Amino acid sequence: MANFGFENDIHSILKLDLPVAEGKSKRQTTCKIGGDRFIPVRNNRQMEIASFLLTRKNDPTEANNTAMSSEKQRAWSVALNGCNIEEAKILHFGGKPLNAPQGYQNNLKVLYNQVTTPASGKKTRYISSTPDRILDAPELKNDFYLNLLDWSSRNALAVALHNSVYLWDATQGEITHLMKMEHDDDYICSLSWTKEGSYLAIGTSDSKVQLWDVDNQKRLRSMASHTARVGSLSWNEHVLSSGSRSGKIHHHDVRMANHHIFTLTGHSHEVCGLKWSPDGRYLASGGNDNLVSVWPSVSEGGGRNGSQSVHSWSEHQGAVKALAWCPWQSNVLASGGGTSDRRIRIWNVNSGSCISSLDTQSQISSLVFAPNYKELVSAHGYAHNNVVIWKYPSLTRVAELNGHEDRVLSLTLSPDCSTVASVAGDETIRLWKSFEVDPLKKKSKERLVKSTSSIHQLIR
Repeated sequence: MANFGFENDIHSILKLDLPVAEGKSKRQTTCKIGGDRFIPVRNNRQMEIASFLLTRKNDPTEANNTAMSSEKQRAWSVALNGCNIEEAKILHFGGKPLNAPQGYQNNLKVLYNQVTTPASGKKTRYISSTPDRILDAPELKNDFYLNLLDWSSRNALAVALHNSVYLWDATQGEITHLMKMEHDDDYICSLSWTKEGSYLAIGTSDSKVQLWDVDNQKRLRSMASHTARVGSLSWNEHVLSSGSRSGKIHHHDVRMANHHIFTLTGHSHEVCGLKWSPDGRYLASGGNDNLVSVWPSVSEGGGRNGSQSVHSWSEHQGAVKALAWCPWQSNVLASGGGTSDRRIRIWNVNSGSCISSLDTQSQISSLVFAPNYKELVSAHGYAHNNVVIWKYPSLTRVAELNGHEDRVLSLTLSPDCSTVASVAGDETIRLWKSFEVDPLKKKSKERLVKSTSSIHQLIR
């Protein structure tokens, strides 16, 4: 009897207060112990609601409401978007469309357009932080104002070591001792290859400019016109321009016996930077007087206008040795200042304005444009003693090439524009292979050059 009473108590506790359908007993609404789940009892009202919802779509009045609703949506679409949403493309993916059949008219309007961003297709190239090769340069003269390195179109690297000039064949790896000055006290101040790479001009401390036939290792002539050392040289076809410590720039026509044809007298201190533009129209000069000057060629009026420069900029606060013309923008010139300035400036020669300026926080000794990736490379002395690659024209830093233990004095680019050579006061030349072209792009470029050369042969 006691157990029976306990069971009744539990049943009374677990009794669930559920709605009871008509005609059903209360016993059906209780949950009995011993089951593993609870199954609710649906009442008739819930079933009626479900049946109503299932059969509502067949109601003819609903169709009328739907039609009214779609009319409202169409009106809102025209008001907000200016077109019917049912007659518009919601998304349009970029790509070349297929040609439509003749007479076909498409009245759809593009509301949203998604195209692939250029950055998503680009791959960031790897730039090694170590040089591809290191060459010894013993007895290199550690003088900021000299230009002691140049790379020829025939892949020969010329370097001046004190009073001697050496050639390194980058293809074969062979070294040639080209020349040595007669007096030990004299030294080499500047080097410059002709465009064809068969002749080398050498500026010396005894105020002369020598011209050498490299193939025969023979000096063709020694031209005397300056009164001080010749620290900068630059070729423009058969005209060789030379800058001196006296501040004067001389033009030499190497075809003539009387080689000295003109003098430019715009600088008051040593001319340490000299570069002809690729199109031969302008000569840029930089000096220890902090000036950057642009001169017309003799054919453009240099002979008539005397020493009148096209532009003369004095914005730099230090000596300007670093000069570089942009190969793909003939009117753009880059210049870099020395320790007191440390700025890269980009000039528009046509307008005479400074396009951009960047403080590099370090002395700038040399600049060169790298056309393979449209970048600008700078060489630095105190305090960084390194080489920096900048994206042009944004001048954002791409990479730093460290390793020199003394100030970098000069830069020069290989004929295929894939490697930059730097020479420094630590008596080393470092080759940085930082601008190699993608093999697929290189092959397509070579095919284009071959097809162009074949066309020229047919025309001849």
